Amino acid sequence: MLENCILLSLFAKENLNRMSERQLNLYDRLINEPSNDWDIYYWATEAKPAPAEFENDVMAMLREFAKNEKREQRLWQPDLEYLFEPPR
Repeated sequence: MLENCILLSLFAKENLNRMSERQLNLYDRLINEPSNDWDIYYWATEAKPAPAEFENDVMAMLREFAKNEKREQRLWQPDLEYLFEPPR
């Protein structure tokens, strides 16, 4: 689903290099376990509550990111080169 691709890839670009191993595992679980991509989108945008097993600090970070309070233009996924950049 395009909305999740944009949301999750931009979130990853901004946050993965700062996450602890525990947070990375929680993020991996979030993007791989739910069988319905719409669920992740609804949870991140607070349209529906997330199940207890996904209520954690990574979900809180994703929700805050989804609010886009800086009103950044988020129209496409980032190129994957960021995966090879040194951490900021």
